[in-house]
Amino acid sequence: MGTYSISEKKELLKIARQAIREFLETGERRYPDHSNPKYQEHRGAFVTLHRKGKLRGCIGHPLPVAPLLQSVVDNAVAAAFEDPRFSPLTREEFGEIDLEISILTQPLPVKSYRDIHLGRDGIIVGKGLNRGLLLPQVPVEQNWDLEEYISYGCLKAGLPMNEWQKGVKIETFQAEVFGEKDLRQDQNGT
Repeated sequence: MGTYSISEKKELLKIARQAIREFLETGERRYPDHSNPKYQEHRGAFVTLHRKGKLRGCIGHPLPVAPLLQSVVDNAVAAAFEDPRFSPLTREEFGEIDLEISILTQPLPVKSYRDIHLGRDGIIVGKGLNRGLLLPQVPVEQNWDLEEYISYGCLKAGLPMNEWQKGVKIETFQAEVFGEKDLRQDQNGT
């Protein structure tokens, strides 16, 4: 993908962090005015929070249901305060989190799980009303092979881990992923 400049990535991360700070202080979401047309494009997006290297929240929209700027603000606040796997973020934790944004392409169906490229493709696994999404960076971070990736996709969808062997719908998408930690390292030349 590579469609966002370093300065745009930094700006989007700053907007996400400011949205969390604003919500901590006022309990309200504010959407900054911005003239960048890329931020007005409807895009699927996720915001992930890590604290001391561990997942602290991750929420997003897989489909392009809102302008990118709105998705970043909404998902930053949701990842910090509404992820059901975690308690709401506290003021004390705020300075310890690292933010990561994933901007998604439109999901497309694949004929076989063998068409999935680890590290490039995120997946949406579905059967009936059940759907589960895993971002493309997850199998790399977890050191999963392709079958483990699909199995955990099934689990995320609320299905048995081996359900993919019986037949599920699989869609893939790609993501432009960038985080505060990565951009700080790039800036420091490491």
